[in-house]
Amino acid sequence: MIGCCVSAFAFSASSPAQDLRLDKWLPDSMQVHGFLSQGFIHTSDNNFFGHSDDSLSTDFRELGLNGSWSVQPDLQLAMQVVWRDAGQTDEGGLRIDYGLASYNLLSTESSLLAIRAGRVPTPLGFYNDTRDVASTRPSIFLPQSIYFDANRNLALSADGGYLYGEHRTDIGDFSFNFGLVIPRTDDPDFKSVILNGSSGSVQGDTSWVARVEYESPGDRVRLGVTYADFLSDFHSSSQAWNQGSFHFNPLILSAQYNAEKWSLTAEYALRHTRLDYLNVNDVSFTGQSYYIQGAYHFTDKLEGLVRYDELVWDLDDQYGYRWPAQLGPQFSRYARDWTFGLRYEILPSLMLSAEYHHVNGTGWLARLENPQGESRNWDMYAFMLSYNF
Repeated sequence: MIGCCVSAFAFSASSPAQDLRLDKWLPDSMQVHGFLSQGFIHTSDNNFFGHSDDSLSTDFRELGLNGSWSVQPDLQLAMQVVWRDAGQTDEGGLRIDYGLASYNLLSTESSLLAIRAGRVPTPLGFYNDTRDVASTRPSIFLPQSIYFDANRNLALSADGGYLYGEHRTDIGDFSFNFGLVIPRTDDPDFKSVILNGSSGSVQGDTSWVARVEYESPGDRVRLGVTYADFLSDFHSSSQAWNQGSFHFNPLILSAQYNAEKWSLTAEYALRHTRLDYLNVNDVSFTGQSYYIQGAYHFTDKLEGLVRYDELVWDLDDQYGYRWPAQLGPQFSRYARDWTFGLRYEILPSLMLSAEYHHVNGTGWLARLENPQGESRNWDMYAFMLSYNF
């Protein structure tokens, strides 16, 4: 099967058999697993996931429990409940990351056609629909130019329905996802940016997303194209803009090559953003994101990673020269990030990760965590201990 159709199924399939596994007393049709991770972050300037500026932030932890149940051969149910803390961008509390039913309309040796409904992981790029579990991410933080952690809940999943299909051939496997959804808008930083710090509400509206993927025999080459039209409506207490709508249209091109000991991954995105206000002029701009990432397996347990990641919010103003000073510094309109990482498998279920970021710009920093201003050039050191059970 191409990729990971549902992250609960992906996680269950990738978790090794352990004496502590939660599903050992359950029937074969049911699987239950979980994960726990604790992060430690230090930055030379700016705050990321807590007070990390010249300090050590431990305000980044994730605890999740997921399960799947094959009710019938063609009907599966899956759910994941998570408690997550990530500074002011996610201040803890239980939530349902996803909860869905998947029904196979057609299932043969070479083809599958299914419908999925509920709160479904959003198929954006290579990593979004499996980003919830630390062991499925190639690094502690995914490339922030495409996978914004400050707005993780908004991107991770949405409420609605999908048509999913895959077809296996001699030249490789093909798959597609198409869904009509209502985006989640419960990320504090997203709400703050849309409302420009004012009080009010932001509600998701009918949106759609589509992804097509290809995998060559032996999974050596992987290609993908994603396009989406996300829509939200907002109502603000501000007299300048009291209501309107937010439109976001990302086009993501993805490519990956896997060799025996190393892999090379690249993704490129064009992102069109439009704010339609009722009482003032609309705001519209098109941004660009891309990253190039190389990973190498030194041993079966030790893996290294190097990545260059670049974000530009507005291609017509790449360095923010025309950006109004009252809305933030010029360098808040871009970010260029060099990342170097290592991760070591201490046990089959226990992993230690470390990475260093050298960043020019603050384009993906959360405004909520940096109200006193930001510094253009900064470094970040991150460590994470993650456990699967």
